[in-house]
Amino acid sequence: MGMKLTVSTRVAAPLVEVWRAYTTPADIMAWNAASPDWHTTASTVDLRPGGTFSSRMEARDGSVGFDFSGVYTRIEPHRVIEYTFGDRAGLVEFLEEDGGVSVTVTFDAESVHPAEQQRDGWQAILENFRRHVEAEGRR
Repeated sequence: MGMKLTVSTRVAAPLVEVWRAYTTPADIMAWNAASPDWHTTASTVDLRPGGTFSSRMEARDGSVGFDFSGVYTRIEPHRVIEYTFGDRAGLVEFLEEDGGVSVTVTFDAESVHPAEQQRDGWQAILENFRRHVEAEGRR
């Protein structure tokens, strides 16, 4: 494949909570959007090598939507999730640090949109994830 892009964030929460929120369909539906005018309406997770995942992402006005889906290729609980989606691959790494967890996502860029736009979109989703986990911890 071509270029790999990387985004990351630091989540102020215990590793077990960060992992749960990243891999649980109800949580994914709460955080998986790049902007407020999008949302995830359905999510499935079969978290094992060879298991599949799918998230239905739609514009809130109903004008457009798509399925982001793929197959898990490697799972190291609380450490690594590797997957393929189409002919592209993704890697999510969880690194426990003092007072939180660093989450880094590396993915194969696609050829339709500029790399900066792709990186910005994936970073926005990861920041929504961080905010979701940190808000859950304050409840």
